[in-house]
Amino acid sequence: MLLALAQARLAWQAGEVPVGAIVIKDGVVIATGHNQPITTSDPSAHAEMVALRAAARAVGNYRLPDCEVFITLEPCAMCAMALLHARVRRVVFGAPDPKTGAAGSVLSLFDEPRLNHQTTLLGGVQASACGQILKDFFAQRRAAQKTA
Repeated sequence: MLLALAQARLAWQAGEVPVGAIVIKDGVVIATGHNQPITTSDPSAHAEMVALRAAARAVGNYRLPDCEVFITLEPCAMCAMALLHARVRRVVFGAPDPKTGAAGSVLSLFDEPRLNHQTTLLGGVQASACGQILKDFFAQRRAAQKTA
């Protein structure tokens, strides 16, 4: 999760909401990603989507059944479905997302038995650190808006 947090810091430096993700296969990081929807003008450029795209290119297949994805924030519905579609073996996330989380906070897509693939899910890993970077980012943004 520390590597995913490093990716989140890169997002912050770029003016993006600080969310980071990494993809691991056989104990090796094969892809990283951080939020980029603003800088790329792409609403789908969430950290996990960026990391999934890079991982798929690295292995030459959109299916990633031998991979684990670590994300600093609970995935939204779009990202959860992409993770499931990629057949990722395990998803580990840090902070819950009470507004758009699709791994238990708002929706529980990973628990949906009607979907054709099931992924192991673990939430709350380094939740405090993962949540704090988001709190700090938005506090800084609010303070900047007050002085502008």
